[in-house]
Amino acid sequence: MRASAFHCVAAASSQHVRCVSAFLLLAAVFLLAGTGPAHAAEKPAAKRPNILWISCEDISPHLGCYGDEYATTPHIDGLAGEGAVFTRCFSHAGVCAIARSGLITGVYPVSIGSQHMRSRIVPPPHIRCFTEYLRAAGYWCTNRAKTDYNFEPPLTAWDENSSNSRDWRGRAPGQPFFSVINLTVSHESRIRSKFDELQHDPAKVQLPPYIPDTPAARRDRARYYDIITLMDQQAGKILADLKADGLADETIVLFWGDHGEGLPRGKRWIYDSGIHVPLVVRWPGRIQPKTTRDDLVCFLDFAPTMLSLAGVPVPESMHGQVILGEHTAPPREYIFAHRDRMDETYDLIRAVRDQRYKYIRNFMPRRSYGQNIDYMNKMPTLQDMRRLHAVGELKGPEQLYFLPRKPVEELYDLAADPFEIHNIAADPAHRETLSRLRTVLETWQVEIGDLGLVPEPLLMEAMRPDSKYEVTARPVAQVREEAGAKAAQVTLTCPTEGASIAWTTEPGKNPHWKLYHQPVTVPAGTALRAVACRIGFRDSQPVTVETASTP
Repeated sequence: MRASAFHCVAAASSQHVRCVSAFLLLAAVFLLAGTGPAHAAEKPAAKRPNILWISCEDISPHLGCYGDEYATTPHIDGLAGEGAVFTRCFSHAGVCAIARSGLITGVYPVSIGSQHMRSRIVPPPHIRCFTEYLRAAGYWCTNRAKTDYNFEPPLTAWDENSSNSRDWRGRAPGQPFFSVINLTVSHESRIRSKFDELQHDPAKVQLPPYIPDTPAARRDRARYYDIITLMDQQAGKILADLKADGLADETIVLFWGDHGEGLPRGKRWIYDSGIHVPLVVRWPGRIQPKTTRDDLVCFLDFAPTMLSLAGVPVPESMHGQVILGEHTAPPREYIFAHRDRMDETYDLIRAVRDQRYKYIRNFMPRRSYGQNIDYMNKMPTLQDMRRLHAVGELKGPEQLYFLPRKPVEELYDLAADPFEIHNIAADPAHRETLSRLRTVLETWQVEIGDLGLVPEPLLMEAMRPDSKYEVTARPVAQVREEAGAKAAQVTLTCPTEGASIAWTTEPGKNPHWKLYHQPVTVPAGTALRAVACRIGFRDSQPVTVETASTP
């Protein structure tokens, strides 16, 4: 049923609306998928490594350690000199919320309906933030401070999740940690903000061939390099803090960018300029300094890799594979990417890439690349591009963005054409490659259940009828107390499928909520509070469990 529903759409993009009913049935299959219990750790606590993510926004691999001589990034270059540079790491989408949705769940956003920018989805009940599995294994998990998952992060996802997070410094003595620190200084909005003085010389900027050479374009790209330098300084401070706390040799550090550069034809697109990202990993004693990894890696690999490193079984529902440690999988052949609604404009594009070729399928070819997105139109470079297009002064590849319609298929030889400006889909010499990648892409869409082919209003109605949020049922408590005992054991359950439970014995409005994953033993006379939550639902009302005082 799933295959026939997909091919009804894949046959011709202009007919995709006719298959709505078939795909609503497909959506229901995914939305009603079963749940699974949180996994316990297999690896003893003493052997579980600390893990630190340093993420940044809106940059391609424009760093010194990637051979970019125009970049000023000494701290990240130093990190790379102590570990590995991944030369072929890719996001599955060219924009933050979609990228981060896949990162935190370990599944393709198009498989759970989170592929549209700025949406609030209800994923299938078995979908969890992967940090819950780490917390259940005893990890202290923190996030500072961006989430942006296309759903509100549940209370159970993090021990601390705010701009005031203490990172690893809030953990119990000896407790392993997983800390994420998100650096936002390199966001696209900072490119168009005013700086007193540019540190990078606009005259030395190298513009891609699809960008016209104007003062604004050079200024924007110079500022882009400036904010990368600011980001590098912030990353250096984090690494210095880790070292000052004596944890540098005991912590796996991953530095990565959430998608490509925040400039025209970069961010939001699934050309390499929009999805090729830096990934630098330092693992003292396990990764040799100055290592280069050229295998294909994607964001869906991050969640299963973190679980594997922590000794936690990887859920079968995750779409990625392990890329570090003793359970490293064989190199993958392909990575996949998708573009759907971007802010106020709709599109529907899918892509597959191997080591050399990129295949792109445009399911809405009548929509120009150059659709108006208000936020993106604020960039001076794009304003220049629109102005020059209006008076007919764009030349060669500079005109591609304003073609009145897109080709149904695009194919690029990335070795010969890294900027993806020469579409060879119609070249008979590449017919075999075109056919192979077309088949790979369509097979992937069927295997993951591509819900991007369901019109968004219908998909959201299936998830949340009448736009009304469901409320998670209250936790149900069972208390076992023995006469004269100084402690009581509390078992918590929730009738809502896919729900997680947070609990605390701390008083006040802002306690530390722990993840419930096994019966809790508390001193007699303790009041325990519990809240149930499920992604896409409202949290339950809190329940207070009173245990009897010692006689």
